[in-house]
Amino acid sequence: MKKNKILLPGGAGLVGQNLVARLKAKGYTDIVVLDKHRANLAVLKQVQPYITVEFADLAEPGDWERHFVGAEVVVMLQAQIGGNNYQDFVRNNIGSTRLVLDAIKANDVPYLVHISSSVVESVADDFYTNTKKDQEKMVLESGIPCPVLRPTLMFGWFDRKHLGWLSRFMKKVPVFPIPGHGRYMRQPLYVGDFANIIISCIEHRIRDGIYNISGHEKVDYIDMIREIKRATRATTIILRIPFALFYALLWVWGLFDKNPPFTTQQLAALSAKDEFEVIDWPGIFGVPYTPFRLAVDETFNDPRYSSVVLEF
Repeated sequence: MKKNKILLPGGAGLVGQNLVARLKAKGYTDIVVLDKHRANLAVLKQVQPYITVEFADLAEPGDWERHFVGAEVVVMLQAQIGGNNYQDFVRNNIGSTRLVLDAIKANDVPYLVHISSSVVESVADDFYTNTKKDQEKMVLESGIPCPVLRPTLMFGWFDRKHLGWLSRFMKKVPVFPIPGHGRYMRQPLYVGDFANIIISCIEHRIRDGIYNISGHEKVDYIDMIREIKRATRATTIILRIPFALFYALLWVWGLFDKNPPFTTQQLAALSAKDEFEVIDWPGIFGVPYTPFRLAVDETFNDPRYSSVVLEF
């Protein structure tokens, strides 16, 4: 099995980089990553030099489709996560998925794992949520049997957004602003655990089912920030500011940055009061969960990967 060809469309992002690291550690040798983020592909090639890495715009038909020939496993990872342009989300979450599914069917790839998101059950109404819902529906209606994994907010090695960006911002500013009271419950998922769940799917050939993969601990946003400050030994002051002022600052930021690290839509999602189902994924997939405090320490203090940062 460890010589089987594993294809990772969109594999240069957070989940893909962590998945490749753990697949290599387990002895898998034939891994192919297709992605259109050149800088992050270069990081992956530097960190993992013995895998196949290729630039590919999966929303356009192209030579990248040849890699599906002989593939035993496809883990569909490509996703537009942030930004203010709705068409980018449509193109990269829906258009690319249509072409990847067509390539799987055309080449009779025997096994697919689809990475969806917990937002498909969210009350949020934003570009990411709506296109991820459409993407998951497309996969389920494709006729290709596969497990659908719905992770919550993830963090870990190579995190260029989320906790990774927050930690870098924290080191640059004397005051770290928190919107409102900061008591917005999160269920953060350690991406190392999630990568191991994907590997469990591959090794046990789980064929179907929708799995809500939530973090097993509920942590308020402000407490997440405090844990990051502890683990990184940052000296910044954590300061609550009025929610409306925080929103206005993000709106102004978005006028000058086409790809802002945090948008007004994401702020609305932060305060949406979502609570996601917590299933016994440690028992289902045989993957023990890493306690949040320990996972934060591994994220920011691992000697191999903590210093490797992807481009935003």
